[in-house]
Amino acid sequence: MAATLTDLSPHSLAEIAELAAERALPPVESWHPEREGRIDIRIARDGTWFHEGDAIRREKLVQLFSTILRREDDGGYVLVTPAEKLTIKVEDAPFVAVEMKSEGEGAARTLAFRLNTGDLVIAGPEHPLVLRDSRDGPLPYLHVRGGLNALIGRSVYYELIDLALAEDNSPVGLWSDGAWFPLEAVE
Repeated sequence: MAATLTDLSPHSLAEIAELAAERALPPVESWHPEREGRIDIRIARDGTWFHEGDAIRREKLVQLFSTILRREDDGGYVLVTPAEKLTIKVEDAPFVAVEMKSEGEGAARTLAFRLNTGDLVIAGPEHPLVLRDSRDGPLPYLHVRGGLNALIGRSVYYELIDLALAEDNSPVGLWSDGAWFPLEAVE
């Protein structure tokens, strides 16, 4: 498994893309254990993981759990291993995009995101950006994998909007990795 980054700024997008591609994750989609249950784990809207009401402070443990997280067909979330599947609660999205790096302009732009778990994601056809209406107004998300999304943190969202407004596109939006992403809310 590739090392996680704590800061994107000193790295080129080529380096970030290479690290993201090197990350090998367990094949959770193929695991269907007979033993099922629940565990008192909750992922708060801000990306903090809790166990029995207490925040999990060990980053490495959260990173490990995030690699065995799966979204079920019914919309629920589970931690899954070959031997066991445990249902957990997720308040919004299981990840938060906490940092962004942009290279290029217009259709040649590429956007890389670092998640609160250290995961790296390049926005593009396989990892789209979308705004969804909510009771709090439009919220921006990035698809990470297998139905798992990252809420884009407020400061990162402001960076996205600044880039989009500077390009003066209509509708307001950005390109990344060859895909166009309108920054307008969808139902």
